[in-house]
Amino acid sequence: MSLFHRPLPDALAILRELALDLYWSWNHDGDQLWQQLNPEVWEHTRNPVEVLQLTSDERFEALAEDPDFLDALQTLTRARQAYLTDTAWYERHYPDSPVKGVAYISMEYGLSDALPLYAGGLGMLAGDYLKTASDLGLPLVAVGLLYQQGYFHQSLNTEGWQQETYLYNDPGGLPLTRARAEDGSWLHIDAEFLCRRVRFRVWQVTIGRVTLYLLDSNDPRNQARDRSITSQLYGGNGETRLVQEIALGICGWRLIDTLGLGDYVCHLNEGHAAFATLERARLYQTRTGASFEEALWATRAGNIFTTHTPVEAGFDRFPASLLRRYIGEFALQLGLSMEQLVALGRAHPEDEDERFNMAHLAMHTCAFSNGVSALHGAVSREIFQPLFPRWPRWEVPVGHVTNGVHVPTWDSPRADAEWHRLFGPDRWRGEVSALSAERAERLDDARLWRMKGEGRAQLVGYVRRRLEHQWRQEADPGTCAVFAGQPLDPNLLTLGFARRFAEYKRPNLLLQDPERLAALLNHPHHPMQLVVAGKAHPADRWGKQALQAWYQFAQRPEVRHRMVFLEDYDIELAQHLVQGVDIWLNTPRRPWEACGTSGMKILANGGLNLSSLDGWWAEAYDENLGWALGNHEEPESTNDAAEAERLYRLLEESVAPSFYQCSNDGLPLQWLEKIRHSMAHLTVAFSCNRMLHEYLEHYYQPAAEALAARNAEKGRVAQDLHQWRQRLNTHWHELHLGAPQWQDSQREEEQVAVTVYLGGLEPEDIQVQLIAEPLGDEAAPVQLALEPVETLAEATHAYRYQTRLKRTRPREDFTLRLIPHHPQARMPTECGKILWQER
Repeated sequence: MSLFHRPLPDALAILRELALDLYWSWNHDGDQLWQQLNPEVWEHTRNPVEVLQLTSDERFEALAEDPDFLDALQTLTRARQAYLTDTAWYERHYPDSPVKGVAYISMEYGLSDALPLYAGGLGMLAGDYLKTASDLGLPLVAVGLLYQQGYFHQSLNTEGWQQETYLYNDPGGLPLTRARAEDGSWLHIDAEFLCRRVRFRVWQVTIGRVTLYLLDSNDPRNQARDRSITSQLYGGNGETRLVQEIALGICGWRLIDTLGLGDYVCHLNEGHAAFATLERARLYQTRTGASFEEALWATRAGNIFTTHTPVEAGFDRFPASLLRRYIGEFALQLGLSMEQLVALGRAHPEDEDERFNMAHLAMHTCAFSNGVSALHGAVSREIFQPLFPRWPRWEVPVGHVTNGVHVPTWDSPRADAEWHRLFGPDRWRGEVSALSAERAERLDDARLWRMKGEGRAQLVGYVRRRLEHQWRQEADPGTCAVFAGQPLDPNLLTLGFARRFAEYKRPNLLLQDPERLAALLNHPHHPMQLVVAGKAHPADRWGKQALQAWYQFAQRPEVRHRMVFLEDYDIELAQHLVQGVDIWLNTPRRPWEACGTSGMKILANGGLNLSSLDGWWAEAYDENLGWALGNHEEPESTNDAAEAERLYRLLEESVAPSFYQCSNDGLPLQWLEKIRHSMAHLTVAFSCNRMLHEYLEHYYQPAAEALAARNAEKGRVAQDLHQWRQRLNTHWHELHLGAPQWQDSQREEEQVAVTVYLGGLEPEDIQVQLIAEPLGDEAAPVQLALEPVETLAEATHAYRYQTRLKRTRPREDFTLRLIPHHPQARMPTECGKILWQER
């Protein structure tokens, strides 16, 4: 019987509501309650919905008469109600914020294994972000797709070759409900594909204060092929991917508008959902009668694009012919030709061979863009340079907000108790500045070491249980016996290495010299042990071979007690790993790791990082906080053998000896000092709390303000911007910069002037700048605006511009340039024209 209709005793009716709120996925106060209901189901699923479905009526009736259970249920209910109704951080600190809300759109969400809609880091980041938005009270709704199968489950055959299994996601066993329309019917959103209508049903997931809406094409009124649009995450061919991204973007924003939230800031988590920006513009056209260009000016200011891709080849691209097939009718609704629409997804619109790039569409239709670490921001500016020809790379409009993690999801009960003792019960629901590093430095050595020892022991126990289950899958018929292996030792230095097995992540770097690695694991004075997990993409043969090599190494008799490979890397496994390991290894090829959040998840638990200086670790690393492979000054290394040798020496000569070097009372003081510094200085800095605050300050608020300004007075500002851009397009070729005139002076300042011929433009349409590129550690260029001081009568529409500047740089460092200017426009995001002084 479905959870939605199954009767429960009146005293237990609230269980249905509790089960359907994923607040339980990070608030573990109710774990004992779910376990008491049905220990076996809870142990295997960690899904309250399954617990309620698979528990007998007799058990419910007995617990409805159990005063202890009812007291625990009432306590849990009151705590959740307080969580939902207490004044949240956002309401306290931003009572007059212009942000009406945020619509967050992502291809995947890693919230819980009970809702398997994720494949890797992108989804994990999205799930953590939604939980943090709930904790802090940010008004946010999210949109994604409900996949009938989701991502694959992994097993290895006896040769260690990856096998993929796709399981059906039965909505009746998932923590979600049908979204209802105003008339009580099942809410749906329609789209047009191939001249036919496709219906997407809408489900909703409760995540504390946040709601996630999921679109599902498996409606019986659709054709069979269309019902499979949402069958698999990242499954099928390029055509399937395009249709999924049309559904996510166009139908996703159509849903947001249907919910009455069309004035929300739109946040695209990667370029998959970029079609949402076009649907937002189309809806504006429908309401106002504006042209597409006016509608884009009116809506673009409210759109934010976060890119997670560190290499240009990683963006989704589609041939124009395929785009024309699926979105031709939509182009007509926008009032665009297919050539005009395709141009929005190209760096060179005139190049008919260039494929339509979803990231380019996002860049062209979002006023704000960012990478996910400082290094990735710089890499992204290089990637998107072709969209802004003649603009310096450091001015390509891509900022950065370094990712973070939702600490309550990833910290262990033991670590959570330590943070609670220092900062109180609501530490992750308030201002992060209150979580001072100075107070965190007071963590006691003995308590820390006990916390780490208990975490390590629990991980070893979990690994053994998981291996037993894994071993039973591999046993041949007739040879089944009780699993007798007892790998790992709860008192040894424990390393964790778990990630997607992709070539750029170099998952086999530590395995370059198997004999050397085996010797390190069995070192006579400071041995170590290793837990490895990860998946390769089904089409990635290199990744599967790297994975197989690890599996085969783990079968060697001399290392079987020191090293294990665990199948089917998922959220549950990740939680146990980050809570128990001493060292988290990460070895990507710099700068191909956009951010990487796995290493952040160990911080609250007292784990330490050993990583390439890539992604977030390039910002976080300090010799007092962990270890680095390489240094900032070295060029990118392509010699993996040399890098592996460096890694082996680092483990053997620095990491392991530090772990085993103990004082008279048995405490490794040097190691514990690193733990304390890492917990104190990195946990908060790389939390989702900090990340959300940065998005709010630097992206959401400016976007909301600009969006409101452009839509005020029936879009007057948007109309003015459109007319301004038309003037620029008509007259830009008439602009001319004269030679700069420097006035010698003995003072600390000197004057520079220039004659500017404006043609058919006005002084307020442009800005004349004197600019010098940043030098060394300078954070920004020297940039000065010249002001018009007089009209030159001897020339047509010519002005004399001048400014004064301090003598801090030679004249030769400076160049004059002319750029578009409008007080409501963002340069060069919304207009990339530029005119440089001729030399």
